[in-house]
Amino acid sequence: MGENPLEEVVGGSISRRLKIVIALALLLAGSPIILTYGLLILSSFSTNMVTDPLLTDFQPTLDNWIMFLRGQITYATGGLERNVIEMTLVTLTVAVGVALTATLVSLLAAYSISRMEFRGRGVFTAGLIMLHAFPGVALIIGVYMIFRIIGDILGVLGEEFYAIAYIILARAALEVPMAIWLFKGFFDKIPWELEWSALVDGASRVRVWWSILVPLVKPGIAAVLIFTFLAGWEEFIYFYVFLKPFGIDSLPTFIEEIVAAAENYQLTIIAAAGTFYLLPTIVFFILTQKLLLEAYSGGLKG
Repeated sequence: MGENPLEEVVGGSISRRLKIVIALALLLAGSPIILTYGLLILSSFSTNMVTDPLLTDFQPTLDNWIMFLRGQITYATGGLERNVIEMTLVTLTVAVGVALTATLVSLLAAYSISRMEFRGRGVFTAGLIMLHAFPGVALIIGVYMIFRIIGDILGVLGEEFYAIAYIILARAALEVPMAIWLFKGFFDKIPWELEWSALVDGASRVRVWWSILVPLVKPGIAAVLIFTFLAGWEEFIYFYVFLKPFGIDSLPTFIEEIVAAAENYQLTIIAAAGTFYLLPTIVFFILTQKLLLEAYSGGLKG
């Protein structure tokens, strides 16, 4: 207890009331989004699309999910039309690959920029943010030409492994500039003395980077991992350009296909597809939300 216990109790009460007010305000502001996603999820478990918040048109069923997971997207056609598991694995492979590649490259580059002196460091650092300003769509022609040239030279054009690996590298390259900026901010906040003491004790640069600095920037790693994972998971253009022509399906192109011809398909099955597409994002966010909050507040781990 402090010098004035009554003041602390009153202060604590105000603090709790303020938290409740902020929570209610956030809930009210986010209610349209929550309601929209809630109706989408309920529709995936209903025989009809649920559009009434009172749920008067909700008729529970699991048929939508069963048909979607079987690859059927309409009651009329029947039969196995798509391999959902294979599409999910392709999409998940690209998303995880983009996240890991962008995070590892950015960690190394940010450490170099933060700790090492080299010619052109200032210009290079300033140019990073310009690189991030270029949208992936604007670069798609050049990226596709490189894709064709390398594929022809190696003789792997049209191979699934090559197309997926190329998408991972190309999409990760778009996320690296911003990730370097984020990691550089974390490395700049770590005292030089901490690193120097380890170097004086005989540790190598790599050992110091891996054993001391990387654990301290865990909040930044979590933030970059989730943002780059979402970038890969939500990508559509690159999947459409580099995989679709070679007969390789992915979840984004599959959902776009059934939404584009929604009049021919069962909307509740589309709702199941949309809900399924949301699941990895929600799970990943729940698992990393604590580290994300630390990253937003600019904190270091440890």
